[in-house]
Amino acid sequence: MPAYHLGLIGYPVSHSLSPKLHTAALHACGLQGNYSLFPIHPDDKQGLKDLLNHARAELQGLNVTIPHKQNVIEFLDELTPTAQAIGAVNTIFFRNNKLTGDNTDAPGFLSDLNQILSNCQSPIEKGKSAIVLGAGGSARAVVYALLNDGWIVTIAARRIEQAQQLTSSFSNFQLPITSLADLRLSTFGLLVNTTSLGMTPNINQSPLENLSLPSNAFVYDLVYNPRETKLVKDARSQGLQATTGLGMLIEQAALSFEIWTGHSPSRELMRASLEQSPVSNL
Repeated sequence: MPAYHLGLIGYPVSHSLSPKLHTAALHACGLQGNYSLFPIHPDDKQGLKDLLNHARAELQGLNVTIPHKQNVIEFLDELTPTAQAIGAVNTIFFRNNKLTGDNTDAPGFLSDLNQILSNCQSPIEKGKSAIVLGAGGSARAVVYALLNDGWIVTIAARRIEQAQQLTSSFSNFQLPITSLADLRLSTFGLLVNTTSLGMTPNINQSPLENLSLPSNAFVYDLVYNPRETKLVKDARSQGLQATTGLGMLIEQAALSFEIWTGHSPSRELMRASLEQSPVSNL
């Protein structure tokens, strides 16, 4: 049985949960292999190129996290239609002598979101308006997922130019842009935070100073470190339903693993591998 050599590109990655998740997935599927961390500084373009060349010969799969989800694209041979549409990559595989970029963030997010919403005490009506905070690689995946699931999406970002670049990638849709400072939340049924605000060690930060969402709105914070972010705490204190992105983390990892190995790992076993773990970045 071949051993699978897998890994994660990003910076920083030293406290990543991905090795635990994928080691659990290997064990659950009865496979041999390992999962390594490859810290590449944001400015080390040559290092990124060299690692991807190394991947062609030595690795069966790579995850990509901040800040390289868009940086890797120029060094790949091709993108899947999903990654092409999103304009960001979180999964790389080598097949048919080609290094290909894919994106499991979008289906991972949507799968987790829909599962949670289906169990909500106050169901969120599909097709209602959603507000997405941020305009980076994760925001691209979330916007793609929501638009293709019938949501009406508005982008709120500190950097309007970055938001405009995002909306230009989805020119077939109407995507209003607003600044975080001018945000009015009262008409949105779903709020998704894709920024890093509130992540450990800055646990007292939130992308929003004041929440004024409808009483049946849902808050989804992609940050999962800490296990309950300030945004999620604030939402729950107002009686709103809210969650962090731990479920998305597990789902996108499982989908990446399936691309690399052809095996679908148990999400329950992957989640169990994190139960005794301090939470950190992807």
